[in-house]
Amino acid sequence: MENAPQLNTEEKLSVPSAVANGNGRANGGLRSIFATMPAGSRLTQVGYSVVDQALAVGGGFLVNVVLARTQSKEEYGMFALSYSVYLFLTSLHNAAILEPYTVYGSGRYRERFSEYLRLMARSNLVLGFLLTGILLLICLALSWAAPQLMSRALFGLALTVSVLLSGIFLRRAFYVQRQPALAAGSSLVFFLTVACSLWLTTKAHRLDSFTVFLILALGWIAAGAAFGRKLPFGKPAPPFVALEPQYWREHWKYSKWVLATAFLFQLTTQGYYWLVAGFLSTKDVAELRVIYLLVSPIEQALIAVSYLMVPALAAHYAANRMGSLLSLWKRFTLVAVGVTGLFAVAVWTVGKPVMHLLYEGKYDGLAAYLFVLAFLPMVLWIGNAMNHGLNAVEKPRFVFWAYLTSAAATFVGGIPLVMHFGLWGAVYGMVVSGVAFTMAVAVGFFFNVYVKACRIVAPTLHLGPPPGPLAENKP
Repeated sequence: MENAPQLNTEEKLSVPSAVANGNGRANGGLRSIFATMPAGSRLTQVGYSVVDQALAVGGGFLVNVVLARTQSKEEYGMFALSYSVYLFLTSLHNAAILEPYTVYGSGRYRERFSEYLRLMARSNLVLGFLLTGILLLICLALSWAAPQLMSRALFGLALTVSVLLSGIFLRRAFYVQRQPALAAGSSLVFFLTVACSLWLTTKAHRLDSFTVFLILALGWIAAGAAFGRKLPFGKPAPPFVALEPQYWREHWKYSKWVLATAFLFQLTTQGYYWLVAGFLSTKDVAELRVIYLLVSPIEQALIAVSYLMVPALAAHYAANRMGSLLSLWKRFTLVAVGVTGLFAVAVWTVGKPVMHLLYEGKYDGLAAYLFVLAFLPMVLWIGNAMNHGLNAVEKPRFVFWAYLTSAAATFVGGIPLVMHFGLWGAVYGMVVSGVAFTMAVAVGFFFNVYVKACRIVAPTLHLGPPPGPLAENKP
């Protein structure tokens, strides 16, 4: 954010005293920040978060695996391209709604949490309906101008995108409340609904790329019906923008960088599906997708933890506790490196039999690609840990520049690699783009978070009398 307060030892952030003291409670019963919880409570919160992410992403994973097993490679490749459109829309949704809501709702607007929640819930619905309209118009245009490019999967996405994004918002709202148990409960309802619906449609021979989007939407409708009433909207009160008339200006200063980043983010991983489709075939798209599905679970586990980390980091920043922010970030980074390293070893050990079991031998020849791609999560999550630190201190423009560097690596290195080495080129290209992102974000993090935090923390380390004659003569 361009006008975010500069961190130094002479200037304190202007925040409410309740927040600065670390013991304030926002409207709607917002709990004390994650970092001040007892160790047992923190582990419980992390456990709920991991379970939530496993169930929420597990529904999508289950859908992909079942389709990959039952459809031809060409048909599944077309679905994978449509699903990448959905992932792109979720990144736009994250930039416009979720990221500002998480950072601001956990930090500067904690004291007006219920009013802020109502505003963002309405904004989420408006964006969802807008995307539905745009996708339906695209489907209509394709049906008229290029019927061969129109797919049932895209039409299914157009009908359900508003519901799918609302399900994501529901879970994130619980995280900003520090209630991952409620998020896990909603994801459990979602997963069970999806699993049962998949079984029924498979038995009825009705499963295809259109019905799977309807199934995913049905899952989130059930979850919303079960847990939507748990959101602390509070009693009717003056609109949030009446209390914070400059809000949209501040929101735009933050989200414009995240929004621009959302477009570039696709080029780090998702863009390779389109490169493969353009230079190779939809069959190769299917093969790249099934490989990436097997490395994505570890990323989703770390995303689950980051849902707790980002609000906690943002709260530390809002209260000017930069020492605590830096300490929490270091612990998260160590966990990310350790977990992704162990995962890479596990893939090398049991990756091939797991792939055979999941896809019934249909993709057994891709094991060598999987062994290389297993290192991508480690590369990306070293950078993502710094990414979260920059977002928490309201410096998303440096994340934008990091993804711009990664996008440049995709064009400069990824395209030639795909053209000359086929699927192997796509796998190596993903790794190259990930390395470029991590190196670039490290520069922004070092100068805008690490150095400034050290300048604040260092003076507090000298708790005794300064060295000198008085200290020497002390008995």
